[in-house]
Order: sequence, then C-alpha cells, then structure tokens
Amino acid sequence: MTKHTVEKTPVTLLGLGTMGTALARAWLAAGHPLTVWNRTPARAEALAAEGARVADSAAEAVAANTLIVVCLLDETSVDEVLAGADLAGRDLVDLTTGTPAQARERAAWARERGARYLDGGIMAVPPMIGVPEAGGYVFYSGSPDLFERHRETLAVPAGTTYVGADAGFAALHDVALLSAMYGMFAGAAHAFALIRKEDIDPAAFAPLLADWLVAMAPAVHQTAEQLRSGDYTKGVVSHLAMQVAGTPTFLSTAEQQGVSPELLSPYFELMRRRLAQGSGEEDLTGVIDLLVH
Repeated sequence: MTKHTVEKTPVTLLGLGTMGTALARAWLAAGHPLTVWNRTPARAEALAAEGARVADSAAEAVAANTLIVVCLLDETSVDEVLAGADLAGRDLVDLTTGTPAQARERAAWARERGARYLDGGIMAVPPMIGVPEAGGYVFYSGSPDLFERHRETLAVPAGTTYVGADAGFAALHDVALLSAMYGMFAGAAHAFALIRKEDIDPAAFAPLLADWLVAMAPAVHQTAEQLRSGDYTKGVVSHLAMQVAGTPTFLSTAEQQGVSPELLSPYFELMRRRLAQGSGEEDLTGVIDLLVH
C-alpha cells in the first residue's frame, strides 16, 4: 500500500490574542506548517511547544511564507506591525476588525506594496474556532482568485463565506450583522427590564423571549423582498398605521413599570415620521429609507 501525503499550505500568523491563538491551534491541528509572531513573545511559547515556528520579528514571519494572516487589535496595529515587512508577492489576509473604508484603504495599501489582498470579518468567538459544529464562519472579500487559491486553508479554523470583490464588503457584512445583534440585545434588555420588579423568574421568561425572537426572525426575508421590489405594501399583515397606533401602550407600560423607554423611543419616532409621509398601508420597511442619508 502506497502512502500519499497531502502537502498543507504553510501559514504565517501575526497576532496571538485570544482569537489569534485559537486560529493558530486550528491550523496546527490540521497539519499546516505555521509561523507565528506576537508583540509579546511569551504568548507564542505554548504554540511553539505545539509545533509552531516562532519568528523573532514580524518581518521575519512575513518572509517565511506566502500566505500571511493578520489578526491584530486594530488597523493602526496592522500599520505598525507590517511597517518593516516586505510584502511583495505575498497573499495578505487581514482578519482585524475594521470598517469598510479601512478595508478598501488596506487593499490599496497592499497593492502598492506588491501584495494580493483579502479582508475578513470573523463571525465567531474564540471557542467556536476549529469546531465546525459550532457554526462559526468568516466573511471574505477582495480578490476572488486569491480566495479560491486559499479557500481550503482558510476554511480550517471556521467556515468561509465570500461576499464580493469589493474589499470593504466583508467588514460591511460583519458590522451589519453585529448591528442587528445589538438591536436584538436592546429589545431583550427592555423586555427583561419590564419584568425586573415583578415576581417573574427571568429564567422562566427567557425561553419565551428566545422562542419569540426566533419566530420573528424570518420577517427579514419579507423586508428584503420589499426593498428589492420597491413595494413596501406587499405581504403586509400589520401595517404601519396600526403599529404606530399601538406604540402608546408600549410607552405607558414602560412608564408604569418604571422602565426608561430610551431603547424603544427612537424606533417609534421613525415609525411616526414614516406614517406622517402618508405611508400607513406599508410594512415597517420604509423606516430603512429614513435612516439612509
């Protein structure tokens, strides 16, 4: 029997915070030769014992391999770390959290230095990395050819979702989803505040809240279809006029429960403004147009 060995793509990883360390361990476990560097060398010691090569400088780490993955605190850190590195001919993948504009600027910056570029937005927390069943994934945007070249390697720590050649799209998808998450957290916070002073067990209330949020989540598909078609009255069940008429009940309940309405009031105000434009038969989709400058 002949034994075939599949050569794994070598990876250089710059940045060994909690997320960077999780990424490193996933690549090592999958058999990828890994070179690492961190501003605080002590963080690399455990990875060295697990088989990683520790570079003395970021420039040395970049020189070691073609595929360079950066996972640092912010884009200022990326500037500082890569300042003395020769990026010519390198494939740079930036997983540092930033804005779409920063990603586009980084793509141009990389091109000027002879590097190919992908931007990434990690939709996972460190314990989800290297655990496929956890459902974590990373948005990637930038060169489609570069993504295809390294897709299998990039898929080792977490799933991959390519969202376009515009380098800013990964960051935009990342922030858009996280913004929706914080909006959900805001609604949940208000809900828990309403019952806070009552003889209601929050642990018993939580499953009801979670199930309700899950049941409401598919509404985003109707919103998307209305935005695509431009018809905000299509498929409406509870139109805007009816929902605006119901908002005083929510505000009165909050007042009676001694709860600030500050998490709900801005959205209710947008609903009232949209209704004032004469769009009472619409869904809530028109609120989106008020948000866009």
